[in-house]
Amino acid sequence: MTELKLSGPLPAAGSQDLITPMPRRKGLFGFVRRYPTIAIGVVLLLILVLIAVFASGLGTVDPSAISPARRSRMPSAEHWFGTDMLGRDVYSRVLYGTRASLIVGFSVAICATVCGGLIGLLSGFVRWADGIVMRAMDALMSIPPILLAIALMALSRGSTVNVILAITIAEIPRVARLVRGVVLSLREQPYVEAAITTGTPTGRIIRRHILPNIVAPVVVQASYICASAMVIEAMLSFIGAGIPSSTPSWGNIMAEGRAIWQAKPYIVFFPAIFLSVTVLAVNLLGDGLRDLLDPRMPKGT
Repeated sequence: MTELKLSGPLPAAGSQDLITPMPRRKGLFGFVRRYPTIAIGVVLLLILVLIAVFASGLGTVDPSAISPARRSRMPSAEHWFGTDMLGRDVYSRVLYGTRASLIVGFSVAICATVCGGLIGLLSGFVRWADGIVMRAMDALMSIPPILLAIALMALSRGSTVNVILAITIAEIPRVARLVRGVVLSLREQPYVEAAITTGTPTGRIIRRHILPNIVAPVVVQASYICASAMVIEAMLSFIGAGIPSSTPSWGNIMAEGRAIWQAKPYIVFFPAIFLSVTVLAVNLLGDGLRDLLDPRMPKGT
């Protein structure tokens, strides 16, 4: 046999770049390029958290201090967001109100996720309890969350803790149904059926096969619950069924300014802007987490 010999010039070194895959960008900059919604949401939420924590050092005054001589003043260099009907500084009240909304949103998201997750796991693994538990969840879901929260608040006095409990009860069924659906689909997977057949304890199956697979959808759902809780809290406070008026919150500020909305729109405008930006930040973070944690979503380079 004769040995084949290649003839002709060798390809230029630069021509290999045409078939060499481009390296994926690593580090923080690459992550931001792949998931810009997460970056925007985190930055906005971080700014709001810093405002809530350091509100007393951001040029604010006592948000409850009444000054009849300065009531209903337009925004100025002295009062950046103006003053309300009692002469209270709207800028200070809006910044301090950030604390109430973030506390309610994060607390409801955590409590509803934990309680709803446990209920969903119970329904998914205990067949005889599934019908009873889920019918109760369906009954709660048939009532709009705001109406259920109003009914629960009517049975107790207004406070931040009671608002959190009322909204949590209204949001638990959504998490429970989500977790139950994921658990039922995972139970049909071959590796779970094999574990059940070999006599693996239920607790170990949940820890090794179920919990790791429900983290992604539950985290995304928790972000939407956080945004929903902030809106419901503002609605409850707006109609006088939420956080007491003595505590600055965005809903309370808007409720106090609605009577003179046409003459002094800034009293409602500024807290509404803060609420909108906060909800937008949480929703952006949730959308980004969905793209990040969902293996079926294409990952950018």
